[in-house]
Amino acid sequence: MAFSSGNESGGPMAEINVTPLVDVMLVLLIIFMITTPLMTNKTQITLPEANLQKKEDAAKLKATPIQLSVQEDGSLYWNDEPITKDILESRLSSAAQLQPQPPLNLRGDKTTKMRTINEITKIAQAQGMLDIGYVATKEKKR
Repeated sequence: MAFSSGNESGGPMAEINVTPLVDVMLVLLIIFMITTPLMTNKTQITLPEANLQKKEDAAKLKATPIQLSVQEDGSLYWNDEPITKDILESRLSSAAQLQPQPPLNLRGDKTTKMRTINEITKIAQAQGMLDIGYVATKEKKR
């Protein structure tokens, strides 16, 4: 099998013949130009209009989030008010029955054990809280 080199060195030719590639691309371009108008929908549909008034009312009904802070020693603060675990369970139970249910933002100190955060999360889930978020601060660049 012989290769045509096109130069005096006698080695294989290193140039790529792009003519067949251009031919294929032009054929694909023509195919797409022909088929694109056929893809439009000819059936006329009357779509329903959105009622923006209901969305504004839903935004007004959004409940304020509950801030629950946990310190390293396990002390709890409900919106910066100290509470015990017994009071926490009753407050979470009553908050879970509100419509719409307020989100629970759980904050922990840097040194708070994950076991404590997990325990508080399980208590909240057992009382029926659905939206539990974990609050953290962005790490500062050094």
